[in-house]
Formats: sequence, structure tokens, C-alpha cells
Amino acid sequence: MNPMDSKSRKIPRADVPAKPDAPQEGAAKDDNFLQMMFFQAGHRSAEIAPSVEHPVATGEYSPLSLGRSAPGHRYHLPLATVATPVTLDSRATEVMTDLRRVTAVTIEPDKSIIEANQAMIAHRVRALFVVDHARTLFGIITSTDILGERPVKFAQERGFHHDEIAVRDIMTPADRLEILDFGNVQSARVGDMIATLKRAGRQHALAVEAAGEGSGAQWTVRGIFSLTRIAQQLGVPPQQVHDIARTFAEIEAVIAS
Repeated sequence: MNPMDSKSRKIPRADVPAKPDAPQEGAAKDDNFLQMMFFQAGHRSAEIAPSVEHPVATGEYSPLSLGRSAPGHRYHLPLATVATPVTLDSRATEVMTDLRRVTAVTIEPDKSIIEANQAMIAHRVRALFVVDHARTLFGIITSTDILGERPVKFAQERGFHHDEIAVRDIMTPADRLEILDFGNVQSARVGDMIATLKRAGRQHALAVEAAGEGSGAQWTVRGIFSLTRIAQQLGVPPQQVHDIARTFAEIEAVIAS
């Protein structure tokens, strides 16, 4: 598959430094220091500016000075940063699972599809990377592969029992995977990715990047695109039974609304 070409659309970003009042420092001889932290996941507000990035200290590690709250000082909890909603014109990388930030869930090719299904349930994913001990990619196996007609057909043709079918028997081999150049992905939009997956009739695509040039280049899987995740980030309700055609239809319905 040829890498996808796409023009980028720059999204303006406001970099406004926040200027909180600094607490007054004082002597801290008493070790009885009480710290109370309250955090609520998912809380959002639209009135927070991005924080200022400061250079990281170098040299030997040293403790920071602690101060004691002065009488009359009042402290306020900050508002959480708002997560920018994903749209069709958002950068494609916003819906990509970046494997430099997220540990890839893997399985070995000789494991049974029952074990693969259990691994998907345990990790709450719909696809596994099939690798060897050196983490070389053999292919990908999805929940659709396991729960669809492929295992039934394979078992009938080979005279196997269902629990005898191995991952390698029904996975999509690495040389048949849909591959995208990560360089092109960086300039693509979410809408471009949906069009790519729809044209290929696939629910997953890999973004790869090369280290080195020519025949000596080493290709690394940088990330994976999942139709299910894209739909979720666009606000499409989750399906109990995953169906590719239905997911595309629901995405198009959201786009048209």
C-alpha cells in the first residue's frame, strides 16, 4: 500500500502564561507538614491557560525550600486543562495509539486463539500484536478474527477443534498489513484516516517509520490506528458487537449531523 499523501491544516494554539501568586516562604522547623490533594478525573473547564515550561535543573540533586502558609493567605485549586475535542480536521496523530507512549499488547504466534481472546478482554483491547521473543512483528490478530467466521472455516478445513487453533492460523500476516508512512501521518487529518480505512475496508492500520536508509533501514511500528477508537473520540456510541460497516455508517451520521 502506498503511503498516504495529505496536506496539513495548522491549528492555532494560544500560549498564554499563567501567573499565580507565589506563597510566602518562611522557616520550616516543624516536620509536621500536612498536604491535602483532591483530584477528580475527567473534570473540565474552559478558563485555564497553558502552563509555562521552565528549563530543567542540572547538576547534583538538591532539595527545594519549603515554606509555611502565612496567616491570611488563601489558596485556590486550579481549573483542569480542557481536552481539545477531536474533529475531522484534527491532526491524525490525536487518534493514533502512540507506541512510544503506550505499551503494545502482544501475544506469541503459537498461543491459542482462546488465550488471545482472554488477553484482549484482560487488556480491554480489540487487537494484539503477534510477535516473537525479539519483538519482531509477525502480524496482528483482532477480535473480529477470533469471533468471526475465520476460525470456524479453518477448523472445518483442517479437522481441528476450536481450542486447537493457534494465533498464527488466523492472524493477518505482517506482509499483508495496511502500512502508513509516519511522515505522511504527521501531516494528515482525522478525516484522512477515516477515508484511508474505509477505502481499505480495514479497522486497523499501522504507522511505521524508518531508521537509516536503503536496504539497511530498520522499520519500527510507531503507532496504530483503530476505527473503534476514532469513532469513540468523535462521539460515536460504542457498539456491543463490533461491525466495520456499521461503524463507518455511524461515523458518517455524526459527520452529517
